[in-house]
Amino acid sequence: MLDRLTQSLSFQSDALVLRAERQRLLASNIANADTPGYVARDMDFAAAMRQASGAGAAALAATAPGHMVQTGAGRSAAALNYAQAAQTNLDRNSVDMDRERANFADNAVRYEATLRFINAGVRTALSAITGQ
Repeated sequence: MLDRLTQSLSFQSDALVLRAERQRLLASNIANADTPGYVARDMDFAAAMRQASGAGAAALAATAPGHMVQTGAGRSAAALNYAQAAQTNLDRNSVDMDRERANFADNAVRYEATLRFINAGVRTALSAITGQ
């Protein structure tokens, strides 16, 4: 029972960390929508989750000096992808605000759902422990 709870919480916590990192990337894209030459970044969440829940390795990789590095057991490097520009423009900025807003909203909903899964798991375990 305890092992299953630990595995479930570990999986959900990995998902929560990756969702937070993706939200940071999407927010950065939106913030740089008017920056000439800025190339939007995103991560393949499914691939990053497979890496994180597989045989654990290092951490989410820093993409440039000054970027934060998340550390923790069982978390691997998340590969970041460059977004393709939806249409060409003179300043070579690849941020598509419609795509970024949709991805941001979708990721926020999924982040909230992950929090709810964690809360439900903890409530269920507490209920089992207290016998109520």
